[in-house]
Amino acid sequence: MRDAVSTLWPELEWIADPDLRERTARTWELALERSPLTAADLSEIPFTLLVPNCPVSFMAHKRCVVHIARRSAEAMREFFGAALPIDLDVVVAGAILADVGKLLEYEKVEGRSVQSERGRYLRHPFTGVALAMECGVPDRVCHIIAAHADEGGLVKRSTEATIVHHADFMSFLPFKK
Repeated sequence: MRDAVSTLWPELEWIADPDLRERTARTWELALERSPLTAADLSEIPFTLLVPNCPVSFMAHKRCVVHIARRSAEAMREFFGAALPIDLDVVVAGAILADVGKLLEYEKVEGRSVQSERGRYLRHPFTGVALAMECGVPDRVCHIIAAHADEGGLVKRSTEATIVHHADFMSFLPFKK
């Protein structure tokens, strides 16, 4: 399973803290172990069920979000310096984990991606936090998972969560026309 996660997520190497990198990878392993989907499915299924005939795969969207979040955080650090402290490891881990719960929210039925029974009751921010907490992911990163989607509009987002939220929606809203 670790090889599959490493193949899906070369960006794990961007997390400098080895413990956080390990916990982030372990969360993906656990999600894959419990998911009706395979690692290969993630490069084929649409990243959202909210866009009919979505042309972008789950992994293309996810990796794009991680790249946008990291570059945004780097630009903000460059221009704002100490005026706005940003933990880049937290941003990257949070972006990698933001949609990990979709592995429990989605399933394939007759070759189509659909919402699973669990997904009808628990959206991916909830299941993602549960998986991450089980793997000992720090609360600062779990906060990003919880707050990245619309549910996050009900809480005060950290700077890192705000970055991931906007990176996610930048690569979602253009498809939701």
